[in-house]
Amino acid sequence: MMAGGTESSATSLEWAISEVLKNPNVFEKATEELDRVIGRERWVEEKDIPNLPYIDAIAKESMRMHPVAPLLVPHQTSQDCKINGYDILAGTRAFVNAFAIGRDPSVWEEPEQFRPERFIGREIDIKGHDYELLPFGSGRRMCPGYTLGFKLIQSNLANLLHGFVWKLPGKMKVEDLNMEEIWGLSCPRKIPLVTIVEPRLRDHVY
Repeated sequence: MMAGGTESSATSLEWAISEVLKNPNVFEKATEELDRVIGRERWVEEKDIPNLPYIDAIAKESMRMHPVAPLLVPHQTSQDCKINGYDILAGTRAFVNAFAIGRDPSVWEEPEQFRPERFIGREIDIKGHDYELLPFGSGRRMCPGYTLGFKLIQSNLANLLHGFVWKLPGKMKVEDLNMEEIWGLSCPRKIPLVTIVEPRLRDHVY
């Protein structure tokens, strides 16, 4: 549980920062919201998160494209059923492909594009009620720590974007940023993210 609760959150944050670097316009919109709502006199607190819809949208969009557990936790059918013409017997082990759901063009417009705006004004949550977005699973087998985990991701992402300017090293361009994954217990970046950061907030805040 310790490994699942810490490594998964760190992986999600690394993917979110990677996508923000890959899409500079997203960073501009995020910092505009943070400066308008928070200002540059303090860090973001947990109570501020409901007032930061674009930060919430970035977190959701990142988890749509890069679910930490692409096949979720294995499930088991409780009764016989029929799905798309196939007979599924009770007791069958089932794997839910959250990665494929998050990139399904019949569900998402331009699914390969990182567009947090798709969540603005839409009531799509990560609690397992909206089946097009299942980063933590659904039902009795969903992640028991999803509430804490998502708040941790939101708060850390907000402070990382609010407190620092993020740049790629050397003459590296956004087109050069490798976005390949590797498969394992989670789905982290194949090549760890390397960046240069500079402070954004006023000196006295640090």
